[in-house]
Amino acid sequence: MKKIIITSFFVGLWFTTLTQGQTKTPTTTTGNDTSSQLFGATPTRNPTPVGLRIQKQPSGGDKFYGLTRKIPYNRMIPPYGLEVAFDKTVHVIFPAPIKYVDLGSEVLIAAIAGDATNVLRVKSAAEWFDGETNLSVITETGSFYAFNVRFEVEPEKLSVEMQDFMHDGETVNRPNNSLDIFLKELGSESPTLVRIIMRSIYDSDRRVIKHIGARGFGISFLLKGIYSHNGMLYFYTEITNSTNVKFDIDYLTIKVIDKKLIQRTTIQETVLKPVRAYNYVTEVAAKSTETTVLAIPIFTIPSDKLLVFDLNEKNNGGRNYNFEVENADLVRAKVITDFAIQYQR
Repeated sequence: MKKIIITSFFVGLWFTTLTQGQTKTPTTTTGNDTSSQLFGATPTRNPTPVGLRIQKQPSGGDKFYGLTRKIPYNRMIPPYGLEVAFDKTVHVIFPAPIKYVDLGSEVLIAAIAGDATNVLRVKSAAEWFDGETNLSVITETGSFYAFNVRFEVEPEKLSVEMQDFMHDGETVNRPNNSLDIFLKELGSESPTLVRIIMRSIYDSDRRVIKHIGARGFGISFLLKGIYSHNGMLYFYTEITNSTNVKFDIDYLTIKVIDKKLIQRTTIQETVLKPVRAYNYVTEVAAKSTETTVLAIPIFTIPSDKLLVFDLNEKNNGGRNYNFEVENADLVRAKVITDFAIQYQR
């Protein structure tokens, strides 16, 4: 009994001393305190005494407050190791255009290499840094790449080519339940599935539509098929050059226009931009044929309007072609099933 009384006495004395020390110098936050605006911090006039705060969570280990489950290793995407330097630039080449880059620390500098949208330039912003930081990249195909980055005066690998680890046949470099990264422009459609569909259409090379196209001067520009799947339309086009002169493409425009204004003005045009393209070409060699698959979010057009594909040659060449697609053609788009995709792969 004496032990209990003595212990209680010292605890009470410690608590009184602690609270007195806290109330002597109260902390206040003024409107000019910009630090309170960071990370959603809320200013408070009477902070909780240090002795009464919940103990800070120790770093490392598997314990968390509340009901939690440890993340197993088969749910982790193991990062690649990347070395960077201050005086040298490391280039990382991805199999698809880059959509997102995140740097774990300000000691790194990264940028897309100009028009080469699948190449990332990385280097150190400091002449030296200790330890490691990280780098994350998401590509247009919805693939996620993780890197652990450290400083090295002479990096062993200055140019790195990344594989498409979502489809490289390996299981050790990604979680067993590997998921796609969904991108805004594709809506609810998986980027990986969009690519599989486009490749399937391209590989099958079927001409479903036989009445839409334009020809002249040894060039034919045809619409071979319209397909649909989960909110996306896929247009399969073909350009054949039967001449001895290559056909340089300046641009391809897809637009919705009024039937009455088609020959007179460009007013009231609505331009549609494909969100993905498979085998998009800028030239067609002599005596050759090129096919392209274009993906556009699904749409329909009123009966008084037309969808026009406008193909133009570079340097104001005379070989310009266009064809028209009516709403009746759009609504008859061939629906792609999962079975068809698996069959054509």
